[in-house]
Amino acid sequence: MQLDLFYEISQPPQIQRTEAQAFEQSMQEITLADSLGFGTAWLVEHHFMRSYSHSSKPDLVLAALSQRTQNIRLGLGVTPLPYHHPIHVAERAATLDILSNGRLELGIGRGFSPQEYRAFGADMAHSRTMTAESLDIIKLAFARQPVTYHGQHYQLDALDILPYPVQTPHPPIWSAAVSPDTFLWAAQAQLGMLAGPFKPWLMVKQDIKHYLEAWQNPQPARTGMTVGVLCLPDGKKAKALAKEAFVWFYQQLFATTLPVLEKLYPSYEHFHDLGKFRNLLKLGINLTMLETFGMAVVGTPEECIDKLQKYREAGVTNLLCAVGAGAVPTEIVQESMHCLAQDVMPALRD
Repeated sequence: MQLDLFYEISQPPQIQRTEAQAFEQSMQEITLADSLGFGTAWLVEHHFMRSYSHSSKPDLVLAALSQRTQNIRLGLGVTPLPYHHPIHVAERAATLDILSNGRLELGIGRGFSPQEYRAFGADMAHSRTMTAESLDIIKLAFARQPVTYHGQHYQLDALDILPYPVQTPHPPIWSAAVSPDTFLWAAQAQLGMLAGPFKPWLMVKQDIKHYLEAWQNPQPARTGMTVGVLCLPDGKKAKALAKEAFVWFYQQLFATTLPVLEKLYPSYEHFHDLGKFRNLLKLGINLTMLETFGMAVVGTPEECIDKLQKYREAGVTNLLCAVGAGAVPTEIVQESMHCLAQDVMPALRD
């Protein structure tokens, strides 16, 4: 199992850093990760989420990182396709693949924020068909020939969509997955799968099982899972720091997703399966609950190795580590990254 990094580019009030510092510290950490052997640095795309996520144009940040790093792969995790014209997505992805010398990992998804959908003039009820058509067009654009496409949402005639990516046939494509249906769709479309920190591990574990059962490609399946991680030599220190940081992170996350859970927007009915978990969230989030539900891993290297084994045994190939959940000082994040690279990574590769 490979350890990756996951970034929201947060500006939490408790660590008092400016927006510019949040960007620069995140890029410094990813540059360090390049030298430590982490696999991929994944940046989200979110909008209008003050404090929680200032990563609204992750491709620009990854373009800058492409010039600061040599080996670490650069992941868009993920681009919400209904918010963007697929031609723009294909052009920007190919440009980033060129700038990084073929290190792009392209994650796509539907998005989950009603506010974002309204702002960008997209209809959540059409999210599945828009995403499917966009993905078709992006793949055609990567095929290095003029693109003609006539669908429900997009009409294209003999367009040269340039530039072309470095990787052949194209950069690896992943799909965000929350609903059971999306896990199966990703397997049938031969896409890697990225599970976000939206629901308990026991539910995600079953989704991954079904994804792997549906996988028919001779190439190995690619399964990613996002988890809050803080690994330090001093386990008590890690717990003390994570108690505030991780609770803040998940409170911010679920403040955005709970409206979807409540109103059950069209084509998002799968969130209804989280009813019991939703009710627990309303009672209050704490670190013990997050660890119990497999949404956080905190402790010494030995403790973290023991806790991380369950993800590897379930078939997770890429563990997207939100180190410190964006809510501890960068010095602590970098200490934890060193700890993970030196003491945890070797055990997970055995």
